[in-house]
Amino acid sequence: MDRTESLLITVAAPFRHLRKERLQKSEFIFYLTIDRMWMSRDQAALLLQRAEEGGLVRIAGGLIEPLFAVASVTAPLGFKPTTAIFEEQDPYQVQVERVTGATGRSAQEVMAEVAALVHDQFDGQLSPEAGLVLLSRRYGVPISDTLASLHSSARKGRKIVD
Repeated sequence: MDRTESLLITVAAPFRHLRKERLQKSEFIFYLTIDRMWMSRDQAALLLQRAEEGGLVRIAGGLIEPLFAVASVTAPLGFKPTTAIFEEQDPYQVQVERVTGATGRSAQEVMAEVAALVHDQFDGQLSPEAGLVLLSRRYGVPISDTLASLHSSARKGRKIVD
């Protein structure tokens, strides 16, 4: 089970178990920390932050609302989230995975296409991050949540065209 799937199952669990469409932040944290004993209070808060950053939930006025079909998520028997759900993912890898999912090609093929785009069409004057942005847009792959991180990464010692 990969990080994304584990995160999705962990976020869906309180909503499914409590049979609610929205939860108070305290209900969500209580379920993960006291009811299931899956994590500490700090880890639950971090999980909530990761879920919001990943576009899985919306938090407004102390209420947490899932932005995915909770009913379509099922946890395997004996499920317990791993610590991987707390790790921040590299935005470049996240975007490469999205493009691979949309195109059905391997990560190596996608990265090779990015490299070809950068070198053949821009004479190497474009960062790999910018090339990935262009490729994502070419295939209609969502990029809004990783765009700022990719831009920041490209600015750190690499060439980029604004």
